[in-house]
This record gives sequence, structure tokens and C-alpha cells, in this order.
Amino acid sequence: MAPNDPKQTGGFFASIASSISSFGSAMTKSVNGLLGYEGLEVVNPEGGTEDAEEEARRGRWKQEERDGYWKMMQKYIGSDVTSMVTLPVLIFEPMSMLQKMAEIMEYSYLLDLADECEDPYMRLVYTTSWAISVYYAFQRTWKPFNPILGETYEMVNHGGITFLAEQVSHHPPMSAGHAENEHFIYDISSKVKTKFLGNSIDVYPLGRNRVTLKRDGAVFNLVPPPTKVNNLIFGRTWVDSPGEMIMTNLTTGDKAVLYFQPCGWFGAGRYEIDGYVYNSAEEPKILMTGKWNESISYQPCDSEGEPLPGTELKESWRLADVPKNDKFQYTNFAHKVNSFDTAPKKLLASDSRLRPDRYALEQGDLSKAGFEKGSLEERQRAEKKNREEKGHKFTPKWFDFTNEVAATPWGELEVYRYNGKYDKHRACGRWLE
Repeated sequence: MAPNDPKQTGGFFASIASSISSFGSAMTKSVNGLLGYEGLEVVNPEGGTEDAEEEARRGRWKQEERDGYWKMMQKYIGSDVTSMVTLPVLIFEPMSMLQKMAEIMEYSYLLDLADECEDPYMRLVYTTSWAISVYYAFQRTWKPFNPILGETYEMVNHGGITFLAEQVSHHPPMSAGHAENEHFIYDISSKVKTKFLGNSIDVYPLGRNRVTLKRDGAVFNLVPPPTKVNNLIFGRTWVDSPGEMIMTNLTTGDKAVLYFQPCGWFGAGRYEIDGYVYNSAEEPKILMTGKWNESISYQPCDSEGEPLPGTELKESWRLADVPKNDKFQYTNFAHKVNSFDTAPKKLLASDSRLRPDRYALEQGDLSKAGFEKGSLEERQRAEKKNREEKGHKFTPKWFDFTNEVAATPWGELEVYRYNGKYDKHRACGRWLE
């Protein structure tokens, strides 16, 4: 039987996987006693344990802000802090989470290729490469703004795509998105579960990500790996996503299983991805390898996972050029997402680009950004109270709850479906307030 887990295979990646596992995860060291903080761990992805105290003094926080925030956050250790804590704009980027959801569309041409492709296994190479391509953007260490209930984000003028996202729930925070062009339909219902660990946080993606290829209606389901944000308060913040990504063709039963290597000593294994495309009988057909911050390649393989003689690695995706020394680590596409160049002519008043806190932060005015953020959150609380007093329930405009509750590896998810009203309103030029 062919291996299902690239970590355990005796094939092409065996030596790589075994050497990485010997390193273990990135080295951590408690600095309790060194700096006087109970249970604090600092992770340096570029080094070992000997520089933990030095690393702990690095980062974007001023000492007085860092100390105060640590004292406030200690009581939440072990908890899901998704919507429990008000965070300072110091750690934010001038973008809403709805906009960040749209960044997965940067390399949407890969889905176009999948739709045009006849080979069922190459379809998985393209769809999986597309799913991996967004991780360069996901490594940004700035937090996007939480969307206000009913907030939207629209994007056009990229790859023939119309993209729409809406914040459909506040407690728990949930977003829904829909994108479409002549080749594919993309639908997502998204919420996250977190576990605060003191100086780090584990983020579990409770979501349904599905792509439908229009040529024959094949449906692909994506299950991404969890993410860990290290050095939240002490040290330089960095992001890793160790674990499995699974892309399944629900129509045929074929799937791709890719393993994101954990960061080891002195950065060993960081960014690396290895795995296979399997047929419905779980036999490997194509091996995939690369780095999520650079490129992904593929090669046909035999039933043992070894490269077929006479074949060679070919590239399926490569990172586009990115700006150097960008303040918020934005890609060129992230700047495009944040601009009005990708906005339709009649932009919904609820669009993320129009948030005053986001705009103030973009202009570098942290004081005004903090004030505007607080004002928006207070208005949201007042609107919630008003609805409750009147016995009203919030209803999203562009997405409907399906009454389906889907199982994910990390918990249950309420599934929302695009209702098509946005297309009708765009077509007739009539907009809901």
C-alpha cells in the first residue's frame, strides 16, 4: 500500500522527513527567572536556545506596553481568545480580515489551468499549488481588523473575478465569501478557533473551502493546516503552519496530501512542503515538493512514491516579485486588494476600504486609528443591544445560512451559501443600503 503520510513514506521524501523530525520543532526556552515572567516561552526561528533572553527583548512593543499587556493576557492562557480581547492598533495592519480572505485569489490563474486540464492528477497539482500560494501572505505578523457585523469587501479587475465577502456573524465571528470567473466558483464559510499559550497562539481554521470547476462541475474541498503565531508579546513575531494540507476531489475521490514541515533549529525545514497526489485507491501518482515562500514543483512517481525514470521536476507555481522593506510586509497584490483599483464603480457603503480606522492606520495615525476602532466597536455593541431589545435577529444580505453544520478536524462549522442577490444588484445598478 502506498504511503498516505509523506512523513512516514519510504520513498522520495524519507531522508528529508527523518532529518527534519530529528530537529523537532523550533527551539524554545522559558525565560522565567531571566526576565521575571511566569511560564513565558520565546522562539527564535533563526537560532537555538542560548539567545532566548536577548530575543525576548526584541519585537515591536515598548517595554511598558509589553509588560502591561502581558499582565492583562496572563489570565487567558489556555483559552480561545477569538473575540474575548480588545487589542491595540499597534499590532494591526490597515486591512480587514475580509480583505485578507481575498488574497487567496492572487494566483487564481492556477484554478483556470485546473479547469482547462484533462489530467485528473494535474488538476490536483494546480488546485493545491493555488491553495499553497497564499501562505506567503499569511506569514505577515500584523493582525487584520476584525470585520464589523455586516461589513463587506468587493473585488473586481483581477483575472476576470468577482469576489465578495461578508461578515455574517459576530459571536462567534464568521465570514462568508464567494468568487467566480468563467472557469471556477470559489465558496468559503470561515471561522477560527484559537488557543492562547502566553507568548504564542494556535489558530485552527474551522472553515469550508470549496472550488467548483465549471467545465465539468468537479468539486474540490480544501482542509488547510493549523497555524501558530510565535512571540506575540516578547521577541520578534513570526508565523508557522506545520501540519497537513489536504485537497480532495469530491467528484472522483482523488486527493493531494501535503505536509508543511515545522521550523527546526536555526530555521531547518522552515517553509518546506512535501507530499503526493493520490488516486482514489490511495496510490501515489505525482510527488510535490517546494517551499511555500518560493515555489512548488511536481513530478510523476511510481507506486512507492519514487520519481518515474525519464521524468523531471517541473514548476507549478512561483512567488511573484514582492516589494522590498514594505512596512506591513505587503505583496503587490495586497496593495491592490487594499486600493480602489479593484473596487467596482458602485461600491457598497459597508466595504472594508471605507473603514475610518483602517484608513487612519494606513495614513500612519495610530491615535486616530485607535479612536475610530473603538467607535466602530461601540456602535456595533449599541446596534446589537437595539436588536435584542426589539427581538430582531441579524440577517446577512448576500449569504444565507443553509442549516447545515459541517464537521471539521477542529470543530463544527455553520455553513453559509451565496444567495446570488449581489449579482442581481450589480446587473441592475440598484444597491441595498
